[in-house]
Amino acid sequence: MSRNLDIALIRTFIAVADHGSMTTAANLLFMTQGAVSQQVKRLEDSLGCLLLVRKPKQLELTQQGELFLVKARRLLQFNDEIWADAVGGLVRGHLRIGAPPDLITSLAPALKAFTDSHPWVELSMKCAPSPELHEDIKEGRLDVALIEYLASSPQGEVIRTEPLVWVGSATSDVWKTRPLPLSLVDERCAFRPLVLGALAREGIPWRTIFENGSLEATASTVRVGLAITAWLESTVPGDLIRIPPEAGLPDLPEFAVCLRVSSMAQPVIEDFRRCLLGALAEAQPEQSEFA
Repeated sequence: MSRNLDIALIRTFIAVADHGSMTTAANLLFMTQGAVSQQVKRLEDSLGCLLLVRKPKQLELTQQGELFLVKARRLLQFNDEIWADAVGGLVRGHLRIGAPPDLITSLAPALKAFTDSHPWVELSMKCAPSPELHEDIKEGRLDVALIEYLASSPQGEVIRTEPLVWVGSATSDVWKTRPLPLSLVDERCAFRPLVLGALAREGIPWRTIFENGSLEATASTVRVGLAITAWLESTVPGDLIRIPPEAGLPDLPEFAVCLRVSSMAQPVIEDFRRCLLGALAEAQPEQSEFA
């Protein structure tokens, strides 16, 4: 008697195997962790073997799990290709994506994952300050964008909330200088008015050393000790430091990284959202403190 494999169970198993985490797989598949665990158990029961070893801090594939994973990927690929051919008109098109300069790096893995699974969808990227991206989404010039808002007034789907922090060079104490030398990415940046407002309230004079749309150019001026800047905590490069409160600089507000989708967006946007959430969940922010 022939038996059939459940594609939904296989998709769940592959997500767990790829990310080594029930929680991450649950977020990617819009399921509860319990539901993911149950689906993996159902698959194991149907195959009559153990596919995963559940350890306190991680999941590992058994030998049977490793062998099954290879064929499971091929089966899922064939399944998705069949559906893509059947509904090709719905998944072809042009997806317009936007992100501010400091989030481009975290967006890149999502773009790669999406293009691998949707080679027939054309992508275009816009890198711009959050206020500009907000208007682009509002006017329908973008389909989807990551946008930074004050945590007290987010819009769209909140991906994460984190503090804005002062950033400097580990080999320079330029943060003691007055007027305080600043290097900011762009005069339209969402952080700029909050940074300058915080300094004004504390009576700290400042001057702009460099202001440009290039994140790397800003980082370069900070690395050589010409100025300090302010970035989201998770975006601080590993070779720069977070200047702590003891330095006497004012506290900065929290920001929410939000996913905004245009009302005219294509159905394929949900697939991109899954890729994005998966990439952000795997990202490991590099942080260091002033010593």
